[in-house]
Amino acid sequence: MTGYTESFTDPSYRGQILVMTYPLVGNYGVPSPQLDEHGIAYFRESDRIHPLGIIVSDYSEEHSHWNAQSSLGQWLRSEQVFGLTGIDTRELAKTLREKGSMKGKIILEGGPDIPFDDPNARNLVAEVSPKEVQVYGNGPKKVVLVDCGAKNNIIRNLIRPEITLYRVPWDYDFNQIDYDGLFLSNGPGDPNMCSITVEHIRKALERKKPICGICMGNQLLAAAAGAKVTKMKYGHRSHNQPVQEVGTTRCYITSQNHGYAVDASTLGPGWRAKYINLNDGTNEGICHETLPYFSAQFHPEACSGPTDTVFIFEEFLQLL
Repeated sequence: MTGYTESFTDPSYRGQILVMTYPLVGNYGVPSPQLDEHGIAYFRESDRIHPLGIIVSDYSEEHSHWNAQSSLGQWLRSEQVFGLTGIDTRELAKTLREKGSMKGKIILEGGPDIPFDDPNARNLVAEVSPKEVQVYGNGPKKVVLVDCGAKNNIIRNLIRPEITLYRVPWDYDFNQIDYDGLFLSNGPGDPNMCSITVEHIRKALERKKPICGICMGNQLLAAAAGAKVTKMKYGHRSHNQPVQEVGTTRCYITSQNHGYAVDASTLGPGWRAKYINLNDGTNEGICHETLPYFSAQFHPEACSGPTDTVFIFEEFLQLL
């Protein structure tokens, strides 16, 4: 199984216990934290592990890869993250699939009990968002990335020779920047905690500049457009979610990780659903009928995962 280092460093998993359904994990160790010329890690989606616990069926005590710097166990210990092995994760996944996501805790035998903690009661976006503005590149076109917990691969897809990219905190008033395009990132937790961001987006809608959102970005854009965003009983958490583009016969296999969904029927005038999930019919993206605003609930930058929809970045950049 590959891609666990990217999953563990995905800010969207902040505060969760992550269950790996693939039976064998850890076989290739942990890649080195090598950075590219922009200071972004090649093989990680952020600079730390975000889940509080990792549950696997079979942990590979031996690892082998030319770029491995340590074992998975050593990495978890260095970041003080609990890891459990020997668990029937597929049976556990069935329970989670039938009953929905639930609160959990890891306690030591003979140790004190601890209360359940609900991470969604906290503003997780504020915990993972940067504290100051960061700038990448020096191109003629200015793009603002509202970082609610952006994965490194989103940043990587937006860095272009023709772009100056402003990466701003979740609550930053980006309307003070004379930008050419606005990009809303993914993030953890309840999007309804981000009312400040939604207000800033509402002001941005008046400027009629291109806006694109991914995952939580879809939910925040929808909220700014007047829609309701509610918690799902059965969230989407896999690399094989089928999505159809509304009004066409085009279908894409997408990577998803979200527990909230947009109620497209509550969108304001001029807005419509752009994508729907073929498994349960839930919304997977919205767009404006006449203005350059659109978003996707899935991850076009998936790493690891399918890249069928990576063209969404090009669609956005061509609008600038």
